[in-house]
Amino acid sequence: MNFKTRILSIIFVACALAGTLVYARSEHSIFEDYSIFTRNKTTVRLWYTDDALTPYLQSRAVAYSEESDNVRVEPVLVSGLEYLEALGRASIDDENLPDLFVITNDSLEKAYLAGLAMEIRDESDFVSSGTFPAAAINSVTYKGKKIGYPFYFETSSLIYNKTYLENMAVESMQSEIDLQEGEAAQAEIDKKLDEGETGSLENSGAEDVNANITQGMIDDAVASSLPLNISDILQFAESYNAPEQVEAVFEWDVTDIFYNYFFVGNYMDVGGPAGDDLSKINIYNRDTISCMKIYQQLNQFFAIDPESIDYDTIVQDFIDGKIVFTVATTDIIEKIQNARDNGECGFEFAVADMPGLTSEFGSRTMSVTNCIVVNGFSEHTDKANDVARFFCKDNSGDIYKLSHKLGAHYGVSYDDPNLVTFVSVYADSVPMPKTIETSNLWMELEIAFTKIWNGEDCNRTLKQVSENIMTQITGEPYTEEEISDPNEDITANLSEDND
Repeated sequence: MNFKTRILSIIFVACALAGTLVYARSEHSIFEDYSIFTRNKTTVRLWYTDDALTPYLQSRAVAYSEESDNVRVEPVLVSGLEYLEALGRASIDDENLPDLFVITNDSLEKAYLAGLAMEIRDESDFVSSGTFPAAAINSVTYKGKKIGYPFYFETSSLIYNKTYLENMAVESMQSEIDLQEGEAAQAEIDKKLDEGETGSLENSGAEDVNANITQGMIDDAVASSLPLNISDILQFAESYNAPEQVEAVFEWDVTDIFYNYFFVGNYMDVGGPAGDDLSKINIYNRDTISCMKIYQQLNQFFAIDPESIDYDTIVQDFIDGKIVFTVATTDIIEKIQNARDNGECGFEFAVADMPGLTSEFGSRTMSVTNCIVVNGFSEHTDKANDVARFFCKDNSGDIYKLSHKLGAHYGVSYDDPNLVTFVSVYADSVPMPKTIETSNLWMELEIAFTKIWNGEDCNRTLKQVSENIMTQITGEPYTEEEISDPNEDITANLSEDND
C-alpha cells in the first residue's frame, strides 16, 4: 500500500469513527438531520384541528424557526373528534407529545382540570388590555388565572346590502333636489307673473340645486340610515321601496343560538365576565323576559319559518340580493368575495355594529375565542410560552389572508374595513362560558328560542331553562321564584320607537 493510499484509508476510518460517535449520541443518522451541522434545535409541537389554519401556521412556524437559534416549531393537524382525550393520551404515552395546542375557550376548564392547560408565564404582561380586548382576556381567564393566549375569534354582527342602501340614498337625495328645483322654478314663475313678464314663462326655471350627488354625500346618507336598534329596521321596512328581487328586509337564522344570543346577551349572566363563576348565574330575570317578548313580537313583522331555513340558505339568499339585512359570522366576508370573484354577485355589502333591540333595551353578541394553550405535561414550557406569544402578536394580517381567521389582539392590519368592524363587535361581546355544569345551556336556549318564536310563553319558558341549569349546578331539583311579567307593552314599545 503506497503512502497516498494509507493516508486516504486513515481519513476514511476517522470519518467512519466520527460518524459512529455522532450516531451514538444523537440516536439517529447524521444524514437524517441537517441541523447537526449547524446546531440542534428543540422541537415545539403545536396541535390544531382546523385545516384552514395550515398555511398560516406553517408560515409562522418557519418565521419563528428562522428567528430562533434553538427552537423549531412543528404544527400538527389532528382530528377534532375526542380532541381533549387524544391530547391527554399523547401527553402521557407519546414521546412526541404536543407542547402547545389550539382549543376554544369554552373547553378551557376541562383542559385545566385535566392538567393539560397551565397558567401562562406572562412576566411581560402580554395578555393585557393594551394588547387584547376585554372579551379576549376574559375568554382565557379561569379562577383569576390566564390559562391560554387568545389567538383568533368568531362572533356575529349585522350585515347589510350596501348597494340597496346607496340606491335608496340617491333616490331620496334626488327627490329632495327635484323638490327644491320645483319650488325654485315656481318662485321664479311667480316673480315674473308679478312683474308682468308672461312672455318668457315657458323657458323659466331654476338652475340645478345640488345636482351633483357625490359619493361622499351617499356615504353620509347610508351611515345615517343604519339602524341603531331593531325598531329602526322596522321603520326602514315600512318606508323601503324594495326592488323586485328582495324577499325580506331582515332575516336571520332563528334556529341557532349564535345568531340569536344578542337578544339576551346584555342581560343574561352565565358565570360572570370570565364565564367561570357558578355563583353568578342569572338567566331568568325581568330584562331577559322583556327581551324575549321583543324577540317573539318580531315574528309578526318578519315571518321566518324555523323549519325551512338554516344559516347557509340565508347567507346565499343574502348574497343573491333577496335580503337587505341579516346577522352573520365572519365567514360571510369570504363567501361574498368568492361569489363576486366568480361573477355570481354584483352587490356591495358592509358590516355594521349590532343594533340594540329598542331605545330601552340594548344587545350584545356571543363570541368564541380559539386559544393557544401551553400543555402542562410539556418539558419545554418556557419555549412553548414564547412560541405562543409569537403567534398571538402577529400584526401583518396574514392570519386572514392565509386562513380567513381574525386575530384576537389589537393592531392587526386588515385591508377590509368590514373586518375591522367585526373586531370592534368582538371587543364588546360575551365570551362562551367555560363551566362544565353549564355546557348544555346553549342547547336549552336554542330550544327555548324556537318555542318562544313559535308563540310559547316567554316567562314560563325562560323559567324552565333556568331551573334546568340550576338543577345541574346544585345537583338537586331547583325551583325559581316566579317573576311577574314586565308591565310594559313590548309591542307598544316597538311601535313607539318605530314612530
